[in-house]
Amino acid sequence: MMAKRKSALRDFLDNESSSGIVILVAAALGLLVANSPISTTYFETLDIQIDLGQGALSLSLTVQKVINYVLMTLFFFVVGLEIKRELTSGHLASVKKALMPFIAAVGGMAVPALIYLAIAGRTDAGGWGVPVATDIALAVGLLAMIGTSAPESLRSFLLALAVIDDIGAILIIAFVYSAGVAYSWLLASTIVILWILFLKKVGVLSTTVYFVAGALLWFALYKTGVHPTLAGVILGLLTPNIPRDESVTVIEWLEHKLHPMSSFIVVPIFAFANTGVKITSDTIETALSSVVAWGIFFGLVVGKPVGILVSSVAADRLKVADLPTGANKRLIAATGSAAGIGFTVSIFIAHLAFDNRQTEEIAILAIIVASIVSALISVFAFKKA
Repeated sequence: MMAKRKSALRDFLDNESSSGIVILVAAALGLLVANSPISTTYFETLDIQIDLGQGALSLSLTVQKVINYVLMTLFFFVVGLEIKRELTSGHLASVKKALMPFIAAVGGMAVPALIYLAIAGRTDAGGWGVPVATDIALAVGLLAMIGTSAPESLRSFLLALAVIDDIGAILIIAFVYSAGVAYSWLLASTIVILWILFLKKVGVLSTTVYFVAGALLWFALYKTGVHPTLAGVILGLLTPNIPRDESVTVIEWLEHKLHPMSSFIVVPIFAFANTGVKITSDTIETALSSVVAWGIFFGLVVGKPVGILVSSVAADRLKVADLPTGANKRLIAATGSAAGIGFTVSIFIAHLAFDNRQTEEIAILAIIVASIVSALISVFAFKKA
């Protein structure tokens, strides 16, 4: 079984590494289309309104929200599965294994948030959650492309760190960026979760039954005011990490089936639909003079590596936890820069953090530039280290 767990991890890393290229192409295509003669069609298509149902059971979404709320639920379900697998049989399965990436992740979230607040806190403090996120696909993919300059231990360290980072981002989305809570629907959400737990208890294995339960949970969370993509995370965490047959567990089987769809279809579609920012001389000038843009930029480019390096070295010196095998300060800093690639989750949070469309576009532009700069610094730092 241990060999199977390693192969599942390798499968996960390989998918993330390969999908990073597809995501970059999709993001570049989104930018290109948004600044092309068909930009009006692009934006109008994303704004098409879709209304379903009536009264209390109504559902009103734009095409972009279908992508961000419905399709991205699959992405967060896969994230939930990976978190569950890491907690039960992976890098986070014991306190000793989890401690260093946990400490590094906390530092890598806290410092970017503080840098953002120091720069842009008086203008738009709500954006502090944007630079705390790490894009697993692009960050892990970068280390894979770097090759032997990045020790294998650091790839596992970055993956564990990014998973904990995702947990932090999920909590931020749930408690900071959700709308006012409708308690009647919150009760309905709780009932659905209890129903799912009951189905697990009595041994129901039907995928269709759990899909229906998941759809009900998604709808109840949508009506609650809590971001509905959290339904994916909850379902992922509720999935049992038990043998499905003699070769794989339920989680490994689901990841094998759904991870490629999430990485190669859902996230690229999200990237295409959400990186469409019109770039003009006025846009660049506005971004350069925006404290929000600089807060996000320095949060990701400086805050991530500094937070991860300082917290990791402090934990090592205090003998609270051990650095990854073969790692030194330079390699940890280089890994921290890779974690500065916020992209997918940072853009996702930016849509929730800013009500003003112009500020949102400036934030997305800052995320894209900061992620590119972080990647370049990481590559250079690994080559030097």
